[in-house]
Amino acid sequence: MTGCTRRRLPLIAALLGIALAVPASAEEAYDPWPGLVQDIFSNRPINDGNDVIGIEMPYRAEDAAIVPVTLRSKLSPADSRRIRSITLVIDRNPAPMAAKFELGADANVTEISTRVRVNNYTDVHAVAELSDGQLYVAKTYVKASGGCSAPAGKNIEEARNRLGQIRYRQFAREEAPASRVREAQIMIGHPNNSGLQMDQVTQLYIPAFFVNQLKLTQDASPVLSMEGGISISEDPNLRFTYVSNGARRFRAEAKDTDGHVFRNEWDVEKPGT
Repeated sequence: MTGCTRRRLPLIAALLGIALAVPASAEEAYDPWPGLVQDIFSNRPINDGNDVIGIEMPYRAEDAAIVPVTLRSKLSPADSRRIRSITLVIDRNPAPMAAKFELGADANVTEISTRVRVNNYTDVHAVAELSDGQLYVAKTYVKASGGCSAPAGKNIEEARNRLGQIRYRQFAREEAPASRVREAQIMIGHPNNSGLQMDQVTQLYIPAFFVNQLKLTQDASPVLSMEGGISISEDPNLRFTYVSNGARRFRAEAKDTDGHVFRNEWDVEKPGT
């Protein structure tokens, strides 16, 4: 043991003693939400939204890099208001605003599901802005850690080959045959690098590179758009409900932080089939 090392030992022990003396609950007691309300929502008043917006996530995530989340409208059919947008905030993530979803005025989107990265045990908030201009919030709690720095599931070559591939699926529903309600899924091939992941070969951090815009339309009518951040998981995946306007074509356009633009379109079923 060198003299330098011997001199450092008391200092290290003292620092460890200070760290151990701080209660484990001290960090948990800190609530970042008031600051996020100021930063993201400019301190606008936010009402209790438990009868407006629902948020569902597993209490303990199996994989912190792909945590499922479902956002669901709880407005009564008799309510004349509609949800204009939903902002998903993962309070303790490095970039807490995970995504903002804008809902088409005539699409009647009532449910959105996706997958997110969760970096620490955290509250997750869903803030809905309604057509009356008011904000409403619901929240849940998730136990997960390390999701933003978890290695990519695909190797670089595989990710490159899938880059920008957009797939569309439509699901059968149990409503009456004349129903125009559709349930669909959009899947985008993209690594969605968070900027916190490390290349396992070079041991250098991989630059942030993710889908930051997505627009979905039926013909030219908006259905759903997303402003995304680093918290959206690799290969972004959206499943959602909407009401068909009789359009023959469903279109998707995505953009990423490197300026790439990806587009695709598909034939869709006629209403009532």
